[in-house]
Amino acid sequence: MSRYEYGIDFDTIDAIDIHTHVEIDGCGHRSLDDELMAASEKYFKSGEERTPSIDAIADHYRSRNMAAVVFTVDAASASGHPTNSVEEIAEGAARHNDVLIPFGSVDPWQGKAAVRRVHRLVDEFGVKGFKFHPSMQGFEPNDRQFYPLYEAITEAGVPALFHTGQTGIGAGLPGGHGIKLRYSDPMLLDDVAADFPDLTVIMAHPSVPWVDSQISIATHKANVFIDLSGWSPKYFPPQLVKAANSMLRGKVLFGSDFPVIQVDRWMKDFENLDIKPDVAPLIFKQNALRVLGIKH
Repeated sequence: MSRYEYGIDFDTIDAIDIHTHVEIDGCGHRSLDDELMAASEKYFKSGEERTPSIDAIADHYRSRNMAAVVFTVDAASASGHPTNSVEEIAEGAARHNDVLIPFGSVDPWQGKAAVRRVHRLVDEFGVKGFKFHPSMQGFEPNDRQFYPLYEAITEAGVPALFHTGQTGIGAGLPGGHGIKLRYSDPMLLDDVAADFPDLTVIMAHPSVPWVDSQISIATHKANVFIDLSGWSPKYFPPQLVKAANSMLRGKVLFGSDFPVIQVDRWMKDFENLDIKPDVAPLIFKQNALRVLGIKH
């Protein structure tokens, strides 16, 4: 096993995609059950390979002169479906450390075992952050029983990225496959950010239908950022575009949600947004370097 270390030339890459999914491991095990995978394919209408391997993802971003943060979501307790291998993602990123950055994932319902896993993934595998999906994982992020997790992540000095807002996972299924949207209200993360001022919190996606709350939190809390993944830029709420151009210019990050949204499509649609020329480089790379703690 080789521990991940950065091998990316941050001077020469054009962008860092802060939000991409690895949804299959070397054993062929997928991150979602068949019903959820089929529903998400229908919802996102990508038309592309839904579960590319980590090697294919590395090639995809290398050919575009971009780096990508890769992760999965461990929602085993809430879903009953075991996650694809987080360790394999970290090892794959170590093989492709010129282009990939691994984030870990832990099941928050595993209590002390999850806390130990945070330390192990950082210390032994070199992960550079953690991904949570409160709706899929079935937890309220501001419930204090989960605070030991944030203490461990804060101690490790890496960011925590939380899905916020609507989700395509379960969309269109009866009862949304049991997935509850309220867990992904960004206002729950305001508590976390307030109680852990040294923890960098990334709110993933335009938080529809709570975008105004999201903007407010990111404006108020120095340690909170927003990634722009999960939506084509042509559907971005106008108030978010306005904030990205002004008071949140240092807080907004490029993310695609690959493979459910293709990078090329995202970039093409972003070109049509009225983003100031001096703001675009912040969104595409500079803000991510700050979030990841990379001295540059």
